[in-house]
Amino acid sequence: MPCILLKIEVILPENEIKSISDALKKIDVGGITAYKGWGRGKTIAKEIHASKGTEVFTPEFGERFIIEIVVADEKKNDIISAIRNSSKFGKIFVSTISEAYDIQTPKKDEQAI
Repeated sequence: MPCILLKIEVILPENEIKSISDALKKIDVGGITAYKGWGRGKTIAKEIHASKGTEVFTPEFGERFIIEIVVADEKKNDIISAIRNSSKFGKIFVSTISEAYDIQTPKKDEQAI
């Protein structure tokens, strides 16, 4: 039976990437992708001082920190548990990856990750 691959995406309102990365290393999850973005959700963006500090406004979009992990299905529960234990706020989304390929080698699917 072929291995089912999952993409786990974590969106955080605060930078907890280091603590999550450390927790994932402890359970032998090698590769993650992390980047900063902007978004809107339940957490209100921090106020910004403008016009030489005389005006204050709340931007529509706030800073977000995103982590993406592609893993075999059997690791999903351990990864989600590690993320939840390493962060206070945010959302976790899990989606199915139909195929994965390594550009440099003929490796495919689980061997490619």
